[in-house]
Amino acid sequence: MTTTITLPQHPFGTEITTADIIAQMQAATGWEDRYRNVIQLGKKLPQLDDSYKQDQLKISGCESQVWLHHQIINDRYYFIADSDARIVRGLITLVLTAYHGKTAAEINRFDIDTYFESLGLIAHLSPSRGNGLKAIVEQIKQLAQQ
Repeated sequence: MTTTITLPQHPFGTEITTADIIAQMQAATGWEDRYRNVIQLGKKLPQLDDSYKQDQLKISGCESQVWLHHQIINDRYYFIADSDARIVRGLITLVLTAYHGKTAAEINRFDIDTYFESLGLIAHLSPSRGNGLKAIVEQIKQLAQQ
């Protein structure tokens, strides 16, 4: 028996698009400004209730704790995620904006590397943060291939 959970709503991938985030980041005047933008985006991500923070939904490979839930409705994938670190919450929003509400084909077709490059962030992240971000992306891609 499969239980369907109604995931908390967030604006990423619907009201806030990848084009919005790219424009915002490209208008930033330096790394500190981009960092502030990421933190502000993270504040728009709803905190998950503790009942959603289950060990089997933790993303391995992240320095911080990260939980990722998904739901498939009419062949579209809907995600909610959270972290115990502010900057990671912001990075999660960048990923959710790219993948939330998309079909498996759209998820697999999206060029996440070019998207991240256009944001001008990856070079400024610590190796562990960069690896954690990649782990979140890989988990979403694996879900879309099941």
